[in-house]
Amino acid sequence: MAESDAELVDRARDGDSGALERLLELHYDRIAKICRRIAAGPAEADDCTQEALIAIVKGISRFDGRSQFTTWSYRVATNACLDELRRRQRRGTPVDPDDLASVGDESVQTDSLTSPVTTSGVEARLDLDAALSQVPLEYRVPLILREVADLDYAQIAEHLGVPVGTVKSRIARGRAALAGGMNRSVF
Repeated sequence: MAESDAELVDRARDGDSGALERLLELHYDRIAKICRRIAAGPAEADDCTQEALIAIVKGISRFDGRSQFTTWSYRVATNACLDELRRRQRRGTPVDPDDLASVGDESVQTDSLTSPVTTSGVEARLDLDAALSQVPLEYRVPLILREVADLDYAQIAEHLGVPVGTVKSRIARGRAALAGGMNRSVF
C-alpha cells in the first residue's frame, strides 16, 4: 500500500531519511518543471531545482502541515527560482551558449502548458519556452503555478500573498502575453 504524502512527511519530520527520499522522488518531476519554466535556462533550472530540494530537506522539520506538501514544495521551488533570478540580476551573469544548445535535447515530456513533446514537436516546445521567457515574471509565476503545478487560484493567492482576483488577473494577462509571444514566434 502506498503511503500518503502526509504519512511520509510525518515520518520524514521524525528523521526517517527513507520517507524523505520517497517524498523527493514523488515530487521531483513537478518541482523540476516549475523550475524549468521560471528559470532562464536549463543550467539555471537545474540549479534552482537543487536549491529547492535542499531547502525542502532543511525545512521539512518546520513544515507545519497547514497546506498540502505539494503546495509547500511548489512554493519552495518558486522561491528558489525567484531568489536565483534576483541574484542573477544583481551579478549580471551572461547566458551560457551550452545552455541554449541543450534546450532541444530534452526527452519526451508532457505538462499542462504543452502537448507531449516529440522530435517533430521540439520546435513548438522551443517556441513556447521562448515565448514564456518573455512573459513578465509577475504574470509568469502564477501562470506556471496554475498550469504546471496545478494549484487552484486560492492556493496561488496564498502562496504569492495577493488576493484571488489579482491571481486571476495575472494569469489572464500571462496567458495573453504568452499567446502574443507564440503568435509572433510562429509568423
